[in-house]
Parts: sequence; structure tokens; C-alpha cells
Amino acid sequence: MKIISKLWVSIGVLIILSPIGLLLPERFKAGSAWGEWGASEIRQLVGYIPRGLEKFSNIWSAPVPDYAFKGQEGAGLLALSFGYIGSALIGILVVAGLAFLIAKFLIKKNNL
Repeated sequence: MKIISKLWVSIGVLIILSPIGLLLPERFKAGSAWGEWGASEIRQLVGYIPRGLEKFSNIWSAPVPDYAFKGQEGAGLLALSFGYIGSALIGILVVAGLAFLIAKFLIKKNNL
């Protein structure tokens, strides 16, 4: 098996395993996944909101907030798992597409 095929198989396995980030915090009553806190959660955890976070937190909102597509917000774990997998697929497609375009541009530029 070629190295690129192994890479895509590994990425596929990670996509399928991505709902673990939803299941483990639920199972262990851990709240949000580590590092996925909003400004209000950070205030609860550390007692204040850092100035930079407070200043810029309203500029960007996630395209798929909480990994749930429209209409899935109150859905069960199975439906939310599909949201996680869908978010992983979208993210990988965007990053791979950008990497492909940059590589194509750089190769074209070097061939001139």
C-alpha cells in the first residue's frame, strides 16, 4: 500500500473516531471538551475573560457551532455523531483543497 493510501485510510479512521470527543465528556460528566470553551466557560473556569478573547470573540463564529447542523441542536448522541463526522469531512476537504491549490500554484510558479 502506498504511503498516500495509508495516509487517507488513517484520516478516514480518525473521521470515524471523531465522535469520541462527544461521547467521552458525556460519559465522564466532564463538560466541554478541552480547549473548546467559549468566553462564558472561560470566565467560569478562570474567573475572568482575557482581553483579547473578549475583544475578538464576536468577530468569528463557527460555521457549524457545537458540531451540530441546523435542526440537530437538541438531537441525541447518534445524530450529533453524524454532525461530528460531517464537520471532520468538511474540515478535511477545505484543508486538503487549499493545500492542493497552493501546491498547484507553487509548482506552476517553479515551472516558469
